[in-house]
Amino acid sequence: MKNKNINAAQAWKDFEDLLAPKLNFSVTDRAVYSHLLRHSRLVGKLRIRFSLSWLGPRIRLSPRTARESVRRLVVWGVLRLVERSCQAHHVVSVRLPQEVQAVRAARTAARGSVQPSGAIGFGEIDFLKIQPRRYAIHAREGGHCFYCLRRLITQRRCLDHVVPQASLGSNSYRNLVSCCLDCNSLKADRDAVEFVRSLYRDRRLSADELTGRLRALDDLAAGKLIPPTLVHSKNGKC
Repeated sequence: MKNKNINAAQAWKDFEDLLAPKLNFSVTDRAVYSHLLRHSRLVGKLRIRFSLSWLGPRIRLSPRTARESVRRLVVWGVLRLVERSCQAHHVVSVRLPQEVQAVRAARTAARGSVQPSGAIGFGEIDFLKIQPRRYAIHAREGGHCFYCLRRLITQRRCLDHVVPQASLGSNSYRNLVSCCLDCNSLKADRDAVEFVRSLYRDRRLSADELTGRLRALDDLAAGKLIPPTLVHSKNGKC
């Protein structure tokens, strides 16, 4: 990804006309993305390092609200999480609107063209429609609910969208988790971070487990929790 000859006016038009409408950006998502874009790509930087305590006050958001928006933007492929430290510092690559998969797909469809086979990236593979891929998500979680860590049986497990489909959450492995029917029903369209915090408040998670679940959500959004089928594919085994 290069950062040469950025046309700031065109990038802003693409943001307003294509990216924000396509992904149904909230006011919060608009504020977070535009601020990070302003302080990275538009000033010649491919990456930006920031803390949530720095980002939130600058755009008049709480660190918690900023965190939730950053996580959504990572899942949507607008940001690429490069690093996250235990001190809550993030390093992200900020994608221009024309570099985001959803915008490229919309432009391709508008031209009436078809992408060549194999053009889709790992992060865009649909893991919901094909049974072996659904099994791969369950296998990745090791037979436990991603949210409450309860041991699962086949008859009582399902797949859940971390970012709900109502909020344009995808069927990517970065947005699907194996969970119990109770958590699937209780979470519904709630934010995943708020949901796991509610499990802690209800004493279904310990403090250490809550920390682990929040870290797992960050790892999931960053594409680090790769299902077995993708690991094999990347290694050329299938």
